Amino acid sequence: MRTVGMDETGAAGPAAFDLAALVAARESERYSLHAGHLNEMMVRMLQTIGYDVGFREGRGQYLFDRDGARYLDCLSGWGVFGVGRNHPTLRAALRQVLDTDMANLVQMDVSVLAGLLAEKLLGNAPYLDKVFFANSGAEAVEAAVKFARSATGRPGILCCDHAFHGLTYGALSLNGDAIFRDGFGPLLPSCGTVPFDDLAALERALARRDVAAFIVEPIQGKGVHVPSDDYLREAAALCRRHGTLFVADEIQTGLGRTGRFLASEHWGVEPDMVLLAKALSGGHVPVGAVLARKGIFEKVFNRMDRAVVHGSTFAKNDLAMAAGLATLHVIEAEKLVENAARFGERLIAAFTAMRDRFELVKDVRGRGLMIGLEFGAPRSLKLRAAWSLLETVNAGLFCQLVTIPLFKEHKVVAQVAGHRSHVVKLLPSLVITDADCDWIERSFEAVIAESHRVPGAVWDLGRTLADHAMKARRAAG
Repeated sequence: MRTVGMDETGAAGPAAFDLAALVAARESERYSLHAGHLNEMMVRMLQTIGYDVGFREGRGQYLFDRDGARYLDCLSGWGVFGVGRNHPTLRAALRQVLDTDMANLVQMDVSVLAGLLAEKLLGNAPYLDKVFFANSGAEAVEAAVKFARSATGRPGILCCDHAFHGLTYGALSLNGDAIFRDGFGPLLPSCGTVPFDDLAALERALARRDVAAFIVEPIQGKGVHVPSDDYLREAAALCRRHGTLFVADEIQTGLGRTGRFLASEHWGVEPDMVLLAKALSGGHVPVGAVLARKGIFEKVFNRMDRAVVHGSTFAKNDLAMAAGLATLHVIEAEKLVENAARFGERLIAAFTAMRDRFELVKDVRGRGLMIGLEFGAPRSLKLRAAWSLLETVNAGLFCQLVTIPLFKEHKVVAQVAGHRSHVVKLLPSLVITDADCDWIERSFEAVIAESHRVPGAVWDLGRTLADHAMKARRAAG
């Protein structure tokens, strides 16, 4: 007796799966399920800082918690939701894939959707010729490492201090932050680092002529570090001179985030490979991509018996390819690159004005809607004493005194830009409006102004966080 599945008309059988009912029935167990079966430390962290509000809905640039309160999401899934959450064009495209019974992942065939998405991506980088699809940004980095070694016959891979390229082993070997690397060694051999924005150091490293690729974020995500005007252009020239491939990791900076389709465009750079992911998914189906010059591909896939020498089972799946195509359509149709440039210019100007008024704000940097506010030691006696106390307990803790009140009191979701970082980072969806910018500016102004009052509520929070940090340190031995 058949109890599950579909009949010949496609109608659900008597034991149809009701996902909505399952979620509704178990919603109250959200955090206990994760604590019991997934990452308990993540749950404990959320509860400690008060972020355990149980988000239930996302629309565009907004999130809604269990009580229906609306939040402005300036984290956007670490840049995944460039076109916002649950965009109707994305949803419609995915439904069409499911409704047309496509012959997905045949493997011994090729996908028309993959061909169309590759064509569209290369149209935005006409100096590149080929696309390799993967399932994530980290997979795109892994592919780039393999392709570079194959194309050049060299072992070395070079990255920058404070870089972040992913957490799989090859990508982790190119990670500039020890907090992610510690405990996982030994990592991939022949990987090295140079300081970001330091051409002399890069030239010394390349002079050994054993470096296959220099992989660099045009704007570093950890800290939102923007290079000098000539850095990327001269770095690319150095790579060409020394036979090294220049690879731009645009996994976070690409697809309009910085006010250009690719951040590399700000400096007129044409990399040998460009890596994309995050926003290309539309927030629904993960997809990564390596855009490369033809000569690189021809060294990797150089014979018919090597046609599958590198790949991934779920890469090029129809849902991912449809999501990518729909995302690019939305970016173009809604002029989201232009939107990012315009609102980014407005927000950076507003934050720069705050820097000039508030002594705790040391720097404002970024491009488009990738913005970092750096905080630092103040001049006045009372503030300097309070700052020093926090720094003694845990470097970078002050930024939590900004992000937590933003979240709790102003319903703005933002992030600290890295471990022990003094930078608060904004990555809002590219669909934000003038009203959203008003919301951001008003909220940051209020929180930063409050942080300059000692004693005050912000510094009371600081003492609480410092106590938690000390207890955690003692518990860890």
